[in-house]
Amino acid sequence: MLASAFSQLATMPTGAVQPEANPFVYFGTYTGEKSKGIYLAQFDSGTGKLSAPQLAAETRNSTFLALDSKRRILYAVNEVSDFGKDRQGSISAFRMDGATGELTFLNQQPSGGTGPCHLAVAQGGNCLLVANYGSGSVAVLPVEPDGRLGEPSASIQHHGSSVNHQRQEGPHAHFITWDPASRLVLTCDLGLDKVLIYQLDPGQRALSPNDPPAFILPPGSGPRHLAFHPMGRFAYVISELSSTLTVCSYDSRRGELKATQTVSTLPEGFAGPSTCAEVQVHPSGRFVYASNRGHNSVAVFAVDSRTGKLECLQHQSTQGKTPRHFLLDPTAKWLLAENQDSDSVVVFALSPETGRLTPTGMTQSIGAPVCAVFAPGQ
Repeated sequence: MLASAFSQLATMPTGAVQPEANPFVYFGTYTGEKSKGIYLAQFDSGTGKLSAPQLAAETRNSTFLALDSKRRILYAVNEVSDFGKDRQGSISAFRMDGATGELTFLNQQPSGGTGPCHLAVAQGGNCLLVANYGSGSVAVLPVEPDGRLGEPSASIQHHGSSVNHQRQEGPHAHFITWDPASRLVLTCDLGLDKVLIYQLDPGQRALSPNDPPAFILPPGSGPRHLAFHPMGRFAYVISELSSTLTVCSYDSRRGELKATQTVSTLPEGFAGPSTCAEVQVHPSGRFVYASNRGHNSVAVFAVDSRTGKLECLQHQSTQGKTPRHFLLDPTAKWLLAENQDSDSVVVFALSPETGRLTPTGMTQSIGAPVCAVFAPGQ
C-alpha cells in the first residue's frame, strides 16, 4: 500500500541526519467527522512530495505521537477524560511494520490524569513520560520489553494558578521531555507559568523535584513547549498566551534554566488574536522555528552561536488555519505544517543556508491534524 522505496540522498544540509529508505510520516488528529485516528503517508525527501494520508489506526483524539525507533513502536496520547473506571486519559501503543508502515495495536493504559496532550520515550526505552493537560499532572508509564505499556508507576499533581482566569485557573501540564543528557525531566505547565524540573529514578520509574525545582516565566505567559539547542547549552521556551519565545541558558549539571532574551513570535504591528504552538531548532543549531495560530504563520529566527539569542528573519504563512504543529523532515530540507482548522498539511522548502521557508505548492488534506512524526522504513 505505502511500501514504495525512496533512494538515499547523496548530499545533506549541514546538521541534518542521513535518512533511511522509505521514510514514513504519521499524523495524529482530533477525531470526529473528518478523522478516525492516526494517518500514514510517505514522504520523498528528494522532491518534497507527500503522499495522500491513509488511515493507519482508529483511535480517539491521538493528538500527540512519539516513536521508539529501535523497537518500531508508536505511542499516542488519547486526549480524553473518560477512560477506565477512574475516568482518565489514555495512552495507546502500536507496533509499526517497517516495510509498509502499517500499525498493529498492542495495548492501552490510563495516562495518570485527564486530557493527556504530550508524551516522550525514555532514551533507554524502559518508560514513557506523559503530560496531562486537563488534570495538570505528569506521569511515568513502564514500557515492557515488547513495547507494551504498564499502568502508571508514578504520577505528580501540580498545584496553583496564574493571572489569566480563563486559561490559567489551575495547572495545565502541556509538554514533557528529557534534557540533552537524558538525566532530568522538564515539563511546561501553561497554567502555572513554570517549567518544572524533575529527577527520574530509572529503577523505580518515579519522579522527584529537582533543585532548583522550576524555571518561572512572567505572569500570563502560558509556557507551552520547549526545544533544546543541539549543543545543549540553550533552550527555547515558547509561551502560548504571550506569543513569545524565551531564550534560556541551561546548566546541565544543576538542571537550571536562566532567561537571557524574550522575543515576540509575531510581526511588528500585528494586533489580532493569536497564540503560539510549536517550537523546533534546526539540527545545525543555526535557526529556530515557531508557529503562530491566528496569525497563521511560522516565524523563522537566526541563532547567535555564542549566546543563543535570536533575530527574526521571516514570517511565512502556513497557507491554512491554526498551525498546531510542524516538523522538519530527516534531511532538514523541508518543513511540514499541520493546519488543524483547515484540515491540511502544507510542505515548505527550507534553505539550510538562510533558514528561510519557501512554499512548494504541495498540500494534502487530512482532518484536524495536530501532530506528526517521521519514522524510518526498512
